[in-house]
Amino acid sequence: MELEGDKAVVDAMGNRWKARTTLLAEAKLGDLVLIHAGFAISLVDEEEAKETWQLIAEINAFNQTQNKVSG
Repeated sequence: MELEGDKAVVDAMGNRWKARTTLLAEAKLGDLVLIHAGFAISLVDEEEAKETWQLIAEINAFNQTQNKVSG
């Protein structure tokens, strides 16, 4: 996460997103954060982040399978 005032640029698996830290004043450079609607809303520990990315990967794999089946 890059941080300048209440503006941040976060990296999500190689994708960069702009976000505001207005709702999470304790966020600091290097923190893992949950972003919703362009705002950092909570700090996330490394284990929770790994589990979340794993679930997202599983959902994406399932969706790709469904798209191939439905044509």
